[in-house]
Amino acid sequence: MSTLELEAGTPDKPRTAGPQRWRGVVLPLAALALWWLVSRHAQPGHGVMVSPAQVLHVALEQARSGALARALSASLARELTGFVIGTTLGLALGALLGISRLAHRAIAPSFDTFKQVSLFAWIPLISVWFGLGDVAKVVFLSLAALVPVVVHTSDGIRAVPPQWTEVARTFGYGKLQMLAHVVLPAALPSIFTGIYLALIYSWLATLGAEYLLVAGSGIGNTLVDGSEEFRMDLVLFGVVVVGITGWALNALARAIQRRWFDASRYV
Repeated sequence: MSTLELEAGTPDKPRTAGPQRWRGVVLPLAALALWWLVSRHAQPGHGVMVSPAQVLHVALEQARSGALARALSASLARELTGFVIGTTLGLALGALLGISRLAHRAIAPSFDTFKQVSLFAWIPLISVWFGLGDVAKVVFLSLAALVPVVVHTSDGIRAVPPQWTEVARTFGYGKLQMLAHVVLPAALPSIFTGIYLALIYSWLATLGAEYLLVAGSGIGNTLVDGSEEFRMDLVLFGVVVVGITGWALNALARAIQRRWFDASRYV
């Protein structure tokens, strides 16, 4: 290996990869240490401040009894169902708004008004129409996933440079060929952004739906139970589960996105 290659930093990658990988752990560990320190100096029997050991004890109890698996599986099933329905409808509507000028002129103004309404403002109407069960929650989650997918799909398609479509017409591309080989590949990063946001928003909406539409089981209901029973250890356990699950969904979405774009380079 030449001196230039050594100076370029090739051997330095293993040395820098380790510290960079662990930088994200520093803040959680500091927060955990601060939490332990404050709880240790809190008054005995203080109901608000519980120690990490108490939360860990609750986590073990929830895992052994199966309550954690039941609550988490119920929440993820609702989240996945609402995400799939909202994303599917969002891709269809977003593609229509992006491709058809007539549809964009007719539908886009009404959709722009629709998306300005707060998501939680639909809760009273949904509860009246669909009750408080899983159907109402899935409808609510579908709305949460729908909006970002429609917006980013439509914007991504409409942002395709006109020069690209003109070149495609020069080569004799038909409408379907142009859509499959020019428009959709160019709009794919924006579409993936909308799908990624839909996944995150639908998970956040899952907790809101379970908290406001309290029928059934789920992590949101675990938080409600802990709050009503004034069990801060159960509440903090639920918060930790929500955070870890959201982190896992985020990591999964990013991994799928990287894998997809890496594979598309060789197609």
